[in-house]
Amino acid sequence: MQHALEDFFHYLTVERGLSPNTIQSYKRDLSQYDRFLQQELGVKSWDEMTRSHIMKYLHHLNDQGRSSATIARLLSSIRLFHQFLIREKVTEQDPSLHIETPKKERKLPKVLSSDDVDKLLNIHAKDPLSARNKAMFEMLYATGLRVTELVSLKVTDLHLTMGFVRCLGKGSKERIIPLGDMAKDAVENYLQVGREALVKQKQTEELFVNHHGNALSRQGFWKILKAVAREMGVNKELTPHTLRHSFATHLLENGADLRAVQEMLGHADISTTQIYTHVSKTRLKDVYRSYHPRA
Repeated sequence: MQHALEDFFHYLTVERGLSPNTIQSYKRDLSQYDRFLQQELGVKSWDEMTRSHIMKYLHHLNDQGRSSATIARLLSSIRLFHQFLIREKVTEQDPSLHIETPKKERKLPKVLSSDDVDKLLNIHAKDPLSARNKAMFEMLYATGLRVTELVSLKVTDLHLTMGFVRCLGKGSKERIIPLGDMAKDAVENYLQVGREALVKQKQTEELFVNHHGNALSRQGFWKILKAVAREMGVNKELTPHTLRHSFATHLLENGADLRAVQEMLGHADISTTQIYTHVSKTRLKDVYRSYHPRA
């Protein structure tokens, strides 16, 4: 069974050209699946798989308290793998056919108020690290980049004279995003007084680096965000995407076109972007209840 999995991961790498992060996600999903089938159900080969085996696995995930979104993602990985097995003539039938995908619960993303954003961005760039932090947060709020996209940016992706940044998003899709004046100033200051001091003599292409001068990781960014938020008195629940969510919500609240926001966020489907219109409506209701005398 393991041999077929390795062939599948090779297929994703070579033929589909998926990113290392995406392939790691498939490996995690399918390793869990394979382990459950062998250890809990005694399955010895992919050829003996039935719909019942998959349903038992999905019930097991549900009993573990996995969210419907997680189960839907795992089922998607399972489907793609079984389609691969048929194409490679490892099996003759697809047991994942006609299994209904659980409906995803649409949780509204957490966003910061404009006042909290101002607090967070009010960093005094007094040294290389604080200059970097201010530049990172200003850029995230100005562009709506994903954290992975931010830490993957190279210096050559910046076009400060023209006022935009080039980014490679999911599926290696390129997009060009405008950079506001405040973000542009913060990034220019970081390049002048911060980055060179952090990089020293290293040949690092990445724009944002850690205190050793190496490329910053997602986890490193997350730790910095939490520490700076505490220091600046922002006591809200934060996630790595909080500034991205705030960027989209504040744009729509101020009358931005939904299609333009979709383009800047790099969403393939506009229905993904529409969740931010729900956030705006929820915030309007809160304002109404708080301030209308007869609410």
